[in-house]
Amino acid sequence: MKDRIVLVTGATRGLGLAIAENFTRGGAKVALNYAHDDVAATSAKERLSALGTVELFKANALSADGVESLVASVRDKWGEIDTVVLNATPIQHEKTIDAYTDADFESMYRAFVMSPHYLTRAVVPEMKVRQFGRIIHVTSEVFHCGSSPFSAYVAAKGGQIGYVRSTAMELAPHGITVNSVAPGWIPVERHAAVTESAKDSYLENVPVGRWGTREEVAEAVRFFAEEHSGFLTGQTLAVNGGRTLL
Repeated sequence: MKDRIVLVTGATRGLGLAIAENFTRGGAKVALNYAHDDVAATSAKERLSALGTVELFKANALSADGVESLVASVRDKWGEIDTVVLNATPIQHEKTIDAYTDADFESMYRAFVMSPHYLTRAVVPEMKVRQFGRIIHVTSEVFHCGSSPFSAYVAAKGGQIGYVRSTAMELAPHGITVNSVAPGWIPVERHAAVTESAKDSYLENVPVGRWGTREEVAEAVRFFAEEHSGFLTGQTLAVNGGRTLL
């Protein structure tokens, strides 16, 4: 990863922070994108700066204008981005079918289909010039498991995986790979309020019998980013202890 320029969206907490740390330890220059929490962002930068080269980039990675500003800022700082990890996520709605509004579905579609499109569109031209690029989506097991009551989220994640497959086919001749890592439930900060009974219920259906870690997800993302992973594209790797085998 030495001298690679890596952009990780939603990078200052949870899975994004673990992914950013993995790349930083590997020698990459890592752009830490975040949207709101300046305190968490400052803490993340202080932690990772001790390991390598990182910089904070505050922008809304779920909007077209935010993405344009974000990519331009990273380029101004370090040059062209060769690796993108699409990890940013809003709150996922948990509602029954009759309770969903059009706005609920639209917000999930914007986050998981349009936002990846904005970022891909922004970085691909220069990747084509250099005939190299790595685009890695953090998706979810929910599409493969049909989790409920999350129909808006699951549908959007299905759209995202479809976008991965189509863009992988289109960009393959240019040396650009597009893949996704689909984690199971990996408890992070935003799950602090989840009940122990809900956690126990989930864990009962994990074949390996334990929780996954954010570091394991980060390793899977790093695998797709490696130079020697150039023959892998359009793939989704489930990091969920075997739940999609059930």
